[in-house]
Amino acid sequence: MPTSPAGAAPPAAPLLLSRHDGWMEVTLNRPERLNALDATLHGELSAALDAAAEDDCRAVLITGAGRGFCAGQDLSARVFGDQPPDLGASLQAHYNPLVRRIRALRKPVVCAVNGIAAGAGANIALACDIVLAARSAKFIQSFAKIGLIPDSGGTFLLPRLVGDARARGMAMLATPVSAQTAHEWGLIWEVVDDAELMNTARAMTAHLSTQPTQGLALTKAALNASAGNSLDVQLDLERDLQRAAGRTPDYREGVRAFMEKRPARFTGQGA
Repeated sequence: MPTSPAGAAPPAAPLLLSRHDGWMEVTLNRPERLNALDATLHGELSAALDAAAEDDCRAVLITGAGRGFCAGQDLSARVFGDQPPDLGASLQAHYNPLVRRIRALRKPVVCAVNGIAAGAGANIALACDIVLAARSAKFIQSFAKIGLIPDSGGTFLLPRLVGDARARGMAMLATPVSAQTAHEWGLIWEVVDDAELMNTARAMTAHLSTQPTQGLALTKAALNASAGNSLDVQLDLERDLQRAAGRTPDYREGVRAFMEKRPARFTGQGA
């Protein structure tokens, strides 16, 4: 464990985790490196998502400290020896499991992009369910600048979000895309003035934590499967997932609240 000189402040934690009533806020906290990912931050972020999956948290907010959301891989952590590095092993060990955790989490994941989101950092943001961005934020598929391909789901997500032509332009030109353009292209949900980003993101996450959690999880599962399914297969999946949703207490509460003309009080409990 690293130690600090006498009288010096201990090193900052690379990830900050705060729990609220029904939801969790996760902050990447390496602002001096634009929250670039190294092995330690990967481990802590994965552990935070595992904790969110296990406890009574019903929604998750991910953001970054300082002036950037995440600059992707911390290239200073790459060591070049006599043999070329195996970047596929890095993806297999760190990035792919992280993206899978976000997509598979049975709770809504909101991302507040507070600044630059580059490389894998951009694609981790896009893997979240709802993405809000500060007006000053930029999304950069920076892989081409160092001779790599978009990873962390980039080649899957980009064509589905913005279409083939824009996906190819983003991937091959590595041109920064402003938050406003990202919104207009359908890459993200909403652009928010910088000063209001966190208030808006926290309010949205808090709202989602009061909604029918099991129904939202089933919705997420259906949307995740949609890209690879035919219409017939997707209709069958909707049938099966709707059957499960209809058996939850929240469905009964939602109908009862509608009939009684009052706000629903969802608990997020399973059938």
